[in-house]
Amino acid sequence: MDNEKAGRRIADLRKMIRHHNARYYQQDAPEISDAEYDRLMRELQELEALFPDDGIASSPTQRVGAAPLAKFSPFSHPQPMLSLANAFSPEEILEFDARLRRLTKTDAIDYVAEPKLDGLAVNLIYENGLFQRGATRGDGTTGEDVTQNLRTIGSLPLKMTPSAACPFPEFLEVRGEVYMERKPFEKLNRRRETQGEDPFANPRNAAAGSLRQLDAKITARRPLNIFLYGAGSVRGAAFTTHWEILETLAAWGFPVNPLVRRAPDISAGLAYFAEIGALRPSLPYDIDGVVLKVNALALQDVLGSVSRSPRWALACKFPAQQATTVVCDIIVQVGRTGTLTPVAVMEPVTVGGVVVSRATLHNADEVQKKDIRIGDTVVIQRAGDVIPEVVRALTDKRSGREMPFRMPGRCPECGSDIVRREGEAAHRCVNLSCPAQIKEHIRHFASRGAMDIEGLGEKVTAQLFDARLIADPADLYFLKPEQLLALDRQADKSVRKLLDAIERSKTPPLDKFIYALGIRHVGERTAGLLARQFDSLQNLLRADVSTLTALNEIGPEIAQSIVEFFAEDHNRKLMEKFDKAGLMPQTPAQTTGAPLAGKTFVFTGSLESMGRTEAKSLVEAQGGVVLSSVTGKTSYVVAGSEPGSKLDKAASLRIPVISETEFLKLVGRTT
Repeated sequence: MDNEKAGRRIADLRKMIRHHNARYYQQDAPEISDAEYDRLMRELQELEALFPDDGIASSPTQRVGAAPLAKFSPFSHPQPMLSLANAFSPEEILEFDARLRRLTKTDAIDYVAEPKLDGLAVNLIYENGLFQRGATRGDGTTGEDVTQNLRTIGSLPLKMTPSAACPFPEFLEVRGEVYMERKPFEKLNRRRETQGEDPFANPRNAAAGSLRQLDAKITARRPLNIFLYGAGSVRGAAFTTHWEILETLAAWGFPVNPLVRRAPDISAGLAYFAEIGALRPSLPYDIDGVVLKVNALALQDVLGSVSRSPRWALACKFPAQQATTVVCDIIVQVGRTGTLTPVAVMEPVTVGGVVVSRATLHNADEVQKKDIRIGDTVVIQRAGDVIPEVVRALTDKRSGREMPFRMPGRCPECGSDIVRREGEAAHRCVNLSCPAQIKEHIRHFASRGAMDIEGLGEKVTAQLFDARLIADPADLYFLKPEQLLALDRQADKSVRKLLDAIERSKTPPLDKFIYALGIRHVGERTAGLLARQFDSLQNLLRADVSTLTALNEIGPEIAQSIVEFFAEDHNRKLMEKFDKAGLMPQTPAQTTGAPLAGKTFVFTGSLESMGRTEAKSLVEAQGGVVLSSVTGKTSYVVAGSEPGSKLDKAASLRIPVISETEFLKLVGRTT
């Protein structure tokens, strides 16, 4: 693979992974299986190692999770909550152990082994034995403050149990996993269905959605549990091993998984992996693997971390759960950007306890590569969620009557031409007025990660559109009660609830509004960056390509997409309709009153006390923005050792230049 082709593939992978990070971590609505996500991440890691580039600092391989949602207060973790590197076979587990023994010059390493729960990671703060605050992992540096919701979990102690062996520490940061057992999950879904609500996809999504409720009373009604598995910052207590931490947490009254065990060497770790794998179906909760952690804390310190993961821990993943079924048909769905996605319609089959009947085939190349035909018997798998993937066709079961799939030449929704741009895998409908695109655009606009208009789901959106009551998202704000009441199955209560939700959405955070517009290549993270930098929609509307590309993480393709979106006549009129409807996007809540809100930084040279990524995280956690180049709007240039030409640019523009020491003082960090 040459450099140019590799660069394109790296860019595509980063874009896909950022999208799937947002779907999984922020929206609790994953589109691909864990196994498929792991495959994409591993491919990106391998390509970045072979073809390093300037964008690696902002690559998903260097990050954990996704940015926190704006509807919760931001919570800065005292110690970062890192993700774990994955292993998918015993051979990779053995390679992990061999690598650690080489790095530490140790003959055998003592591990702690534990089941890897499929839940939501949280960070809890206790002071003098009392629970004070708690948050989701978020992007690893900043999470969502969900303290009140965590207080409703019955198994979480609000006051630690006294221990004569180890008194309460002055400050304790303890990490855990919030989860939901399968039977209570099924009962919850049955209740939701009887009440006319959509069921949760799986226990993990149910746990995440329950913990992210704005009303703690709703969380209190959900059957949530928690296991604690480690500590971050601690003041007033000292430990020498991870096992000692777990024993002490249990003595203090924290629920620690009873299946946790010490493994004196990697052979014992592999035996534990096999044992838990066999035990997996009988457990009351979902797990997707085993975690191995170096027991000695001194060795953990020696090993340290790389990018987004600690070197001293490994997530050993179980093989994806598989089943066989028959592909009855392959249909094509049209998304909000016009992308045509082939979907396998299958005979219903149970995979990992969940009945599935559809699986995305991603694009025409994927169908051709796997040679999936209508009528084929196929192997499907799921790992960690209900979204299955077609692994392969069982060609030896073919009768000769199977039919190859052909992508249609015209859009199945509107009959318009289908195009495939050079270098892209996707086929697209070119008609911006395509009904399927409009419906999906409106659904995206109203979704929880965007304008969060409760009650405006797929069926209601389709009803409104088919009745010609709405033709774009702005039309939502001009709906009348009598129009809604005329629709099928709409009563006074549901109509009032929907109109109230629409009214509440008139003052959205600016970043959520930008994301809701559905600008191509602009996900939630990029929308947040744009909101912090431009501070108002009017400022963003006036931005040109050069101004946009001056921002860190925004390249020419994204910048051009933004400029073209706001230059398009239909979108200009849409902005005017929003203004007429009284929409007033607000500055994102996470930067309001933050110490560095409105400030922009550019770094040049090497920092001694931290890497560039950590420095960037410090700025963003306090509401600031880091740029890749110096402009007239730059607030500070931070000069490390051996600064480059950015220092000269700062001098010519009279931009304040500060030292690393001054920067640390500004962000409240002591050396």
